[in-house]
Amino acid sequence: MYAVIKTGGKQYRVYAGEKLKIEQIPADIGQEITLDQVLAVGEGDQIKIGAPLVSGAVVTAKVLAHGRHDKVRIFKMRRRKHYQKRQGHRQNYTEIQIGTISA
Repeated sequence: MYAVIKTGGKQYRVYAGEKLKIEQIPADIGQEITLDQVLAVGEGDQIKIGAPLVSGAVVTAKVLAHGRHDKVRIFKMRRRKHYQKRQGHRQNYTEIQIGTISA
């Protein structure tokens, strides 16, 4: 069984037992969370698609860790204009493990 969930402005296709890094959410490590924005639920060749959400569908997950992704380097330059700009960014994330998917 799989589900398509929406969190942090992104959509993820998740399976039970899968580990996933999502946008940071305020939850303690080891805490069970529920993701109720489920866009679709499927099992085999059957699929339930919401409009926009599947009513009553819930995905539970356990928070494993919080961290930061690798640094992304941004470099901007305009030739012959004596302009160079260097910048870096590290995005925060929350690592979760999907528990149960109920439709």
